[in-house]
Amino acid sequence: MNILLTSVGRRTYLIHYFQQALNGTGKVFASNSVMTYSMKQADSYVITPQIYDDSYIEFLLAFCTENDIKAIISCFDIDLPVLAANKKRFEDDGIMVIVSSPEVTRICNDKWLTYKKVTEFGLKTPRTWCSYEKVLSELRNGQLFYPVIIKPRWGMGSIGIYKANNEDELRVLYAKLHHEIFNTYLRFESKEDEEQCIIFQEMIKAQEYGLDVFNDLNGNLTTIVAKKKLAMRAGETDIAEIVNNQPFLKTGTILSKELRHIANLDVDCFMDESGTVYVLELNCRFGGQYPFSHLAGVDFPRQIIEWIEGKETSISYVTPKIGVRSCKDLLPVLF
Repeated sequence: MNILLTSVGRRTYLIHYFQQALNGTGKVFASNSVMTYSMKQADSYVITPQIYDDSYIEFLLAFCTENDIKAIISCFDIDLPVLAANKKRFEDDGIMVIVSSPEVTRICNDKWLTYKKVTEFGLKTPRTWCSYEKVLSELRNGQLFYPVIIKPRWGMGSIGIYKANNEDELRVLYAKLHHEIFNTYLRFESKEDEEQCIIFQEMIKAQEYGLDVFNDLNGNLTTIVAKKKLAMRAGETDIAEIVNNQPFLKTGTILSKELRHIANLDVDCFMDESGTVYVLELNCRFGGQYPFSHLAGVDFPRQIIEWIEGKETSISYVTPKIGVRSCKDLLPVLF
């Protein structure tokens, strides 16, 4: 079986994980709109048109047909809704796209919509606003206190995340971030609502955790892997420890049931001293914290491949070893 990882960026480890999972029974192809080192680690690669280019889907369809690719998995948030909207076109050609529904990808990509939906689900989440005037009013009236987190409504990684400690900083950072958004790839989705493309959140002072809420290909919950984040770098988890998922079972189960996402849901959350869990962000893809689950014995890539082949869930693939602590490293390479 040949698979394609789209918008692979720097996810070298994902390429290796899927190569190991296939174990010589197929090839891992990688695609991206610009050349990266990770692409060269795949069995073969291709440079694609930009995601929002009219020719993007046609290009992928032709490439998959030419290379007998049976499944596609994306590594990038912006890619997800485009693939989700065209899922049937691939299925008609015998190509499975491992992606959640267009609605779910929209909920995860739009942080304002994430806030509203998570609240509807009955889960805790930091109070959030997407109106500068409204959040300023809340602050002036004593309904909210500094510091306030300010970030792109349609954002990812660490791009444009700031902490405002007073009204002057809030005003300056709001203007700065608006300018930054429309000078990066964040402009594509932010064009949906240019006046409200920034959100403001109360700052939660608590321990940060990450969850892998793993559903099967029919949207049914398989497992929840919890990890305590010990260090962050450039918006991604840098050091983490696998912990017992018991305190997070309710949160993960509700998210799985309400969203019925496909495969991995990457969840950022906080837990305070009282044990209250606050959901911060959702990503319906393999996130930057997945390697910590993998290093603790989880093998979601192998499980996905076996599901595609029609096999049942293997407990050994979805069960982590508690207490495993691991970190990411920087490895210089020739390119």
